[in-house]
Amino acid sequence: MKIAVIGATGLVGNATVLELAARGHQVSAFARHSDKVAKADNIQAIATDVNADDFAEKLIGFDAVVSAFNPGWDNPNLAADFKKGANSIVEAAKTAKVRYLLVIGGAGSLNIAPNLQLVDSSDFPAEVYPGANAARELLNNLKARRDLNWAFLSPAAMFAVNPVRFERTGKYRVGKDDVLLDAQGAPADISVADLACAIADDVEQQRHLQQRFTVAELS
Repeated sequence: MKIAVIGATGLVGNATVLELAARGHQVSAFARHSDKVAKADNIQAIATDVNADDFAEKLIGFDAVVSAFNPGWDNPNLAADFKKGANSIVEAAKTAKVRYLLVIGGAGSLNIAPNLQLVDSSDFPAEVYPGANAARELLNNLKARRDLNWAFLSPAAMFAVNPVRFERTGKYRVGKDDVLLDAQGAPADISVADLACAIADDVEQQRHLQQRFTVAELS
């Protein structure tokens, strides 16, 4: 397949590029700093700004597009920059008639109880809230759209909260709108490599059209 990855040098984007390339796909890796993109014969590094006027033109012709866009958790304007960039990506995908846009969002919009999302829980970190809430707003906007072939992946709730794990098992669980729990009943984790496997599997199979789903390690 011919697949584009936006945010190709970030934690999730880089792992996704490597996984897709290892599977033999033709990967176009979009990043602000293309020199940092992983190197392989089937990886094309493309320097780009998602807010550029011509961005939509660059998304034409792909079998799938993965958006791992994130302005950076240490960005003081994270929420505003995320909203602007994410909206630009969504509109560009619509204009380019992207066949399948998989957006990698946060876990904050997952349910931990009836009518209670993780981002609204009393112990949710205040410093993470603006970015997590912006991702939730993006999901809510996507849910109302039928003019775009979107899907939205929320990683396991503990992903990148604990020290990031990189081991690859190629196995994971899939859920829908609720936080997945581990064997002890606590929110589950997933390694970045297994998250990349889940991303690659979904863009190959395109099973979650106009749906949100979540993935976590096997309990």
